[in-house]
Amino acid sequence: MGKVDIPYYVLKKGVYGYWQPTAAMKAAGFKSVRCGKDGPQAWAIAAQWNERWQRHRQGREQDAISKWPAGSIGEAFDRYRKTTERTDVKKSRTREEWERAWTRIAPVFGDLPPTSDEITLETLSRFRALIFNEVSPREAWRTIKIWRALWNVCASLQYTHGKKDPALSITNSQPAPRSKSWVEWEAVILAKKAWREKYYGLAVAIAFAWDTQLSPADLRGLTKAGIAGEGSGRHFPIERAKSGRSAIGTLGRRSLALMDAYLTMFPCEVGAILRNRSGAIYSRFTLPDDFAVVRELCFPGDARTLADMRRSGAIEAQAGGATSAETAAKMANSISTSNALHKTYQPVDLETVRQADAARRLGRTRLRARTNND
Repeated sequence: MGKVDIPYYVLKKGVYGYWQPTAAMKAAGFKSVRCGKDGPQAWAIAAQWNERWQRHRQGREQDAISKWPAGSIGEAFDRYRKTTERTDVKKSRTREEWERAWTRIAPVFGDLPPTSDEITLETLSRFRALIFNEVSPREAWRTIKIWRALWNVCASLQYTHGKKDPALSITNSQPAPRSKSWVEWEAVILAKKAWREKYYGLAVAIAFAWDTQLSPADLRGLTKAGIAGEGSGRHFPIERAKSGRSAIGTLGRRSLALMDAYLTMFPCEVGAILRNRSGAIYSRFTLPDDFAVVRELCFPGDARTLADMRRSGAIEAQAGGATSAETAAKMANSISTSNALHKTYQPVDLETVRQADAARRLGRTRLRARTNND
C-alpha cells in the first residue's frame, strides 16, 4: 500500500494500521484504535479519529455532524456519546465495551431507525449466530448485551416510538467463564523468551501479570511515578480500570530485577511503563498480539492468554490456604462471600496482600508436589 500522511497513523508488523494517540491525548480520554489491515478503509477510520481529536483540541466537539441519517440508531448513539451519563458515569472499560460492540452493530444496523422493518427477531438472531460462529460465543453474548442497552438509550431519546426490542426474545446466555491457567515455570519461560526476542516490555508485563494478579488493562496503566515503597518492598497501589476498586500490585524478586533492567534501558519517565518494540505504549490490541507471538514460540498451538495469569494466582492462593478476604484483597474483586462488608471493614492494605502472596508461595509448593506425585 502507498504511504499515507494521516497524523498518528502507524503500522504494526507492516500489516495492521493503528491510530496511536500521544500520552497527552490519552490523558484527554482518547485510546489507541485498531483500524484493520492497511488500506483505504483503515485510513478512513484513522482520519475520522484524527478529526475527533482536532475537534476536541479546538473545543468544538459540538460542531461534529453525525454521519448517520436522522432518526437512526447511529444518530442516537452519537447523541448518547455526548451525554454526561456516557462520559462521566461509565467506567472507561465499560465505554470500551460499548465501542467494541458498536463496531459490529454499526455496519449492519447503524443507518436504520429502530422502527425499521429490517430490525426483527429473525435478523438479530442471524446477526448473533454469525458472530457466534465467526468470532466467538463470548463476543456474540457481549454484542447482544450492548445492543439491548443501546435499545434502551434509543427508547429514552424517543427513537423507538414504543416498539419493543426484538432482541429480548433471543436467548443470550453468558458463556461459561474461562478456566484456563498457567503455572510458574511456564510464566518464567514466557518472560525469558520475550526478553530474548527483544519484546522487553512484554517480558516485564508477563512478570507483572504473574506477581500482581492485575488484569492486562490495569497493567497497561502502570507508570514509573506510580511505584510506591523502596527496594524489595516496591509495589503499585492503583484503582482498577474495570471496577474502580483499590488494589495493590506486589512484585517478587524476579519482577523487580526485570523492571530495573528494563527501566535502565527505557526510562519511561512519562506515560505508561509497558511498551512494545517500537516504543509505543501497549494498547488493548498490541499487548495480546505480542503475547500471542511469544506464546506460539514457547507453546505452539496454545490458546491461553495473559489474563489467565490472574486466575493462576487465585488457584495458588487458595491451595495455600488464603482466606476469601485475603484473595479478594489481592485481586480487588468480589471473590469473597460478603465483599461489600469486606470493602467497608477491611479495606485493601499492603499487609493483607502480602499474606495472600505468602499463601500463593505455599500453594505453589503444594501444587508442584501434587503434580510430581501424579
